[in-house]
Amino acid sequence: MIPLPVSARPGPGAFRLTAGTPMTVGPGLEGVATWLRDALRCPLPPGGRGITLRIDPSLTREGYELTCAPGALDLVGGSPAGVFYAAQSLRQLLHPAALRRAGPVGWDVPAVTVADHPRFAWRGVMLDVARHFMPVADVLRFVDLAAFHKLNVLHLHLTDDQGWRVEVPRWPRLTTVGAWRPSSMLGSRVHGRDDGRPHGGFYTSDDLREIVAYAADRHVTVVPEIDMPGHMQAAVAAYPHLGNGFDGGVRTTWGISPHVLNMGDEALRFCRDVLDHICDIFPSELIGIGGDECPPGEWQGSPIADRVGLHGVQPWFTALMADHLATRGRRVYGWDEILAGGAPAGAVVAAWRGPTPTTVAARLGHDVVSCPDIKVYLDYRQSDDPGEPTPVGTLLTLEDVYGFDPVPPGLTSAEEAHVLGGQANVWTEHMEHARRVDYMTYPRLCAFAEAVWGAPTRSYESFVERLPVHLARLDALGVNYRPLAGPRPWDARPDAPGNPRTLPDRLAELAQMTADLPRP
Repeated sequence: MIPLPVSARPGPGAFRLTAGTPMTVGPGLEGVATWLRDALRCPLPPGGRGITLRIDPSLTREGYELTCAPGALDLVGGSPAGVFYAAQSLRQLLHPAALRRAGPVGWDVPAVTVADHPRFAWRGVMLDVARHFMPVADVLRFVDLAAFHKLNVLHLHLTDDQGWRVEVPRWPRLTTVGAWRPSSMLGSRVHGRDDGRPHGGFYTSDDLREIVAYAADRHVTVVPEIDMPGHMQAAVAAYPHLGNGFDGGVRTTWGISPHVLNMGDEALRFCRDVLDHICDIFPSELIGIGGDECPPGEWQGSPIADRVGLHGVQPWFTALMADHLATRGRRVYGWDEILAGGAPAGAVVAAWRGPTPTTVAARLGHDVVSCPDIKVYLDYRQSDDPGEPTPVGTLLTLEDVYGFDPVPPGLTSAEEAHVLGGQANVWTEHMEHARRVDYMTYPRLCAFAEAVWGAPTRSYESFVERLPVHLARLDALGVNYRPLAGPRPWDARPDAPGNPRTLPDRLAELAQMTADLPRP
């Protein structure tokens, strides 16, 4: 199984699972039962001795026990989430054909006793739908695959310079204008190529509610992100008065736009309106406000810069948004740039610029999610093979991802407690559709899932031995994963050249980028 359970003891015989196998469902588990019947394509009628779903409060919340013997199959969890993870393990015990949506029903489940629980509470994956829009059906499929690997957070990056993907009723031009761009770059921005094809799309409020509800049924929390006050060119293109004199369109090139929000009353009202709308849709306690890569140049000489200093504008803004979210019972989730100048109390930091920000945040007493680019950015190239599509970033192999540990060395036990877990990030500048997302994400996300679920003493050799069977499961689920042998001829993108980086160069760059972080 992937992720590998804490313990699994095989027994003699097998349990025969058929369409007529009865299922007893304990209180509070009706949702898990409905999902399991659909996933197995079995009616599993109530009553009788067969499958049992129940909660055992003595287990940890996401912990579970799966006990399979010839006469009975018990799925027990510390909560509905734990029972759900037991059910996902059950799916992996079946023949891969059982994961298909058609075909005969009736499989043997090998006798086994599994006792399992995750190491980290936050096992997340971020999906960027701003650079390349993904239809609702593709997002739901992305959630299903994440849940299959026992990940429990979907960080949804909804806005950026290149596109605004969520309707906001009071600000309709965000989607009539900001959701569309006339073209996109082909490959890395250093080559200056353009495809000349319009691109866009957005989610209605009902679309987003559907995603939230679908994810909740799979015990995945959707954490939305509206990037502010930088990465806002799409919004400023829609409403130029929110900017600082820019009157151009939605950004068509990758990279960081210098065009940011002004800090006037109308821009602040806009931000509060958007966050209120997001809070109405997403029940997540954490609301992402980005805060990354915000060039302050356009604020030079502004009244707020004169009052708090040019580099004090963003911390001032972040504190305002944190205070507003607090009125809605929510907390800020922001990239590690929010540490500069002092992150608001209660903020959770997404530490992406190498391993240093995780250490800084934990030592300052902030809860932190570790997502260093050199370990878990799944847009980074997977090998040096010239057939890799648009190779960018540093080399990030399957083994590199498997070796990721969210907790950096040198922390005290109290500081380690602030590390909530880890998150893999799927940035889509070079992933123009779901098939490309599959290729860049899997099987590296399988390795990541085991890294954030299991013990730090896990074995890559064991993972590689189990992986071929798991890839057969991904085949059954229709995943266009990268073959272990390397890219196929049709995976290449010769029209979209990349820009590979070396690790030493990137580490030097990260050291410079994080030089302004406080050193507790």
